[in-house]
Amino acid sequence: MDLLVILVSGLLVGGIYALVAVGLNLVFGVIRVVNFAHGEFVMLGMYGAYFSSHVWGLNPYVSSWLLITPVGFLLGLLVQRLVIQRLLDEPLMQLFATFGLIIVFQNVVLAATRGEPKTVRTTVSGSTLDLLGVAVSVPRLVVLVVAVLLTAGLIVFLRGSITGTAMRAVAQDRRTAALMGVNVNRIYLLTFGLSAALAALAGALLSPVYTATPDIGFGFVLPAFAVVVLGGLGSVFGSLVGGLLVGVVEALSGYYLDPSLKQAIWFSLFVVALVVRPAGLFGQAGAETVGAR
Repeated sequence: MDLLVILVSGLLVGGIYALVAVGLNLVFGVIRVVNFAHGEFVMLGMYGAYFSSHVWGLNPYVSSWLLITPVGFLLGLLVQRLVIQRLLDEPLMQLFATFGLIIVFQNVVLAATRGEPKTVRTTVSGSTLDLLGVAVSVPRLVVLVVAVLLTAGLIVFLRGSITGTAMRAVAQDRRTAALMGVNVNRIYLLTFGLSAALAALAGALLSPVYTATPDIGFGFVLPAFAVVVLGGLGSVFGSLVGGLLVGVVEALSGYYLDPSLKQAIWFSLFVVALVVRPAGLFGQAGAETVGAR
């Protein structure tokens, strides 16, 4: 029974990692931008859910789709157009720019909230479901279900729509895609906006699970990078599997070894994945280098 509890706990945590990593994988896989500020969009989504709940009385599971996601998309478009677009051929400057965005977003929220932690409470915040004798947190289960559904939806979108096909073409080789008539700048803009929208959505859905603080975003982005590399660069399905795998490894190592070592364990897994298979479990060989040409 202990093992079942640990596995369920790991899957629920993995769902959180997967939900955050899906958007990061899009911008990392298509635009080839290492966006360290991705976690700040999650943080803004959490504060957006808190604001919507306390000002308008909107449930975060409603505001996340009706308000937070569209606003996150628009903010992503703005950041890509004003900052990232100007630095597409400057990878080192991109790193500095995304770190600068972290400082900007954190300090804006810090000034607006005076650093006070914000918590969102819903009717299901403390609810649990009995699953094979294991008490499963309803808010965490919602996150896992949404992560699975979003992954399936994105796979259908990327494989079955013209825009999704264009995104995959740009990810493989942006110059060839441009020669074939793809508007690369438009695809970059849409991809970054979609990535920010997914991050904001993740933050809104996580608001009943975590207390929002100005610096909470960075705690999500490091595991998300590990998930992206482990699952496969550009593979949406890999983000889901990688997130679940990291969550289970973290839960097992925390229980059987030492809770303080759980992050070290999955970072070791991250390093091994880089050495053995740089493209990740579900990434195509060479995916870590193509697309930037």
